[in-house]
Amino acid sequence: MKRRVFSLAAGGAAFGLSSIAYLPSAWAADEAPDALIKRLSDEVLTQIRSDPALRAGDINRIMTVVDNKIMPNVNFRRMTAATVGPAWRQATPEQQKRLLEEFKSLLVRTYSGALAQIGDETVSVRPARFSPEDKEVVVRTEIRGRGEPIQLDYRLERTPGDGAGWKIYNLNVLGVWLVETYRSQFAQEINARGIDGLIATLTERNRANNAARRS
Repeated sequence: MKRRVFSLAAGGAAFGLSSIAYLPSAWAADEAPDALIKRLSDEVLTQIRSDPALRAGDINRIMTVVDNKIMPNVNFRRMTAATVGPAWRQATPEQQKRLLEEFKSLLVRTYSGALAQIGDETVSVRPARFSPEDKEVVVRTEIRGRGEPIQLDYRLERTPGDGAGWKIYNLNVLGVWLVETYRSQFAQEINARGIDGLIATLTERNRANNAARRS
């Protein structure tokens, strides 16, 4: 169940993340965060249903969608830094680059297979009030389809300057925030083997995922 929800997040509505049609900066700046999440969620579900390669878990197709359509609407650097924790500040630029690459690959590859399970689900955004002065907000949604509704919530931040608008930096699946979940796992690895050890572990996990998908 959680894998199916995370796939929605990683593949679109959040990690969930973003628009299957490119989102102009001016539009992002004017659009309310809950309206943004609703529109993007609907577009992602439509894209998945209509794209056989996505439904079949084609990792190259999924990575292309993530890079071109999803990542522009996610503060993935903030997400990764928060997941790594205090050790992020001690990491070299090259180590940070590797962590960004391997963490993104881990998320996409781990949940890509669940895309094929998406059927007639719809996304309902729970009512909320936001102030024009808000810099960070939480948008709460439910995925409705077969079985009980699934909670999927988003933390977004307002970004200034070029590319201004709302960007997602964390998501909550069934009451569990993604960043906090991975942070506890990463902390154990960092304490045992350091940043390079974490990078090596992520690299090996991604390699194993690739081998499993080919077998």
